[in-house]
Amino acid sequence: MSARSRIVRVPASTANLGPGYDVLGAALAWELELEATETGSFEVVSEGFEAPADRSNLVVHAFESLHPADGISFRVRSEIPLARGLGSSAAAILAGLLAADHMFELANDREEILARATAFEGHPDNLAAALYGGVTLCPPAAPGARQPAPVRLAPPEGVEGILVIPHEEVSTSAARDALPAELPLADVTHNVAAAAQLVLGIERSDLDLIRAGLADRVHQPRRAALYPRSIELVERAAELGAIGATISGAGPTVLVWAFWQSGRSLLERLTEFAEGWADVRRAQFSPRGARVEIA
Repeated sequence: MSARSRIVRVPASTANLGPGYDVLGAALAWELELEATETGSFEVVSEGFEAPADRSNLVVHAFESLHPADGISFRVRSEIPLARGLGSSAAAILAGLLAADHMFELANDREEILARATAFEGHPDNLAAALYGGVTLCPPAAPGARQPAPVRLAPPEGVEGILVIPHEEVSTSAARDALPAELPLADVTHNVAAAAQLVLGIERSDLDLIRAGLADRVHQPRRAALYPRSIELVERAAELGAIGATISGAGPTVLVWAFWQSGRSLLERLTEFAEGWADVRRAQFSPRGARVEIA
């Protein structure tokens, strides 16, 4: 029998999308690639970035939740910046789960993969977007219940993403600790209305609805002290010529929503704004989710 080998590609993702805290996410064109091969010896090689080379590696940890990694060689390449709110951990978890699932014909469906991945990550927004592609709405599971299947939308036409990626990291735990256990009813009501506008705007590719729907009053204002320059950019995005901007996941990266015809001039203005503290890169919304190939 020939050695099993699989190549798994998982996109980066941006979550929350303004008012959709822990619910909305979108896949981006950057990807993590994992090649898992039966070689007879255990090995982990990360190309282009630093990661553990033992079983504590998140890819391997996820893989071993389905099947032992003895005799498996893991080679990981990634375009996704680490600890910047772009779903690097979600991509790693999904890559490990999907590799094990396909190599050993475990017959888990994608909803089961999402449920298992959510048990690792704690929330499904990045995971659903990376697994299914496009824009996903993924409500959290009720206590003791299975993770619901996400609703998937195609990326809005005529809209592209530009990422402003600060040089400094912000931990997810610090970002979550900044949120109180209870929130004012007015802020929650505002976000429900904004999220509805945003979803409808994405479905219709309606720039006015998207613009109105990006406004958040729940997580971004309460995390402002963690990344003040990122928040300043969110507040000034329209002034700079964008549709709007949102903190990507736990931050500090900012996703700037741009109309495609204004992309070049906006990119120049954002590069000037971010000089000295952040990198600016285009990142298209991606309709493609995670894929597995036989190597």
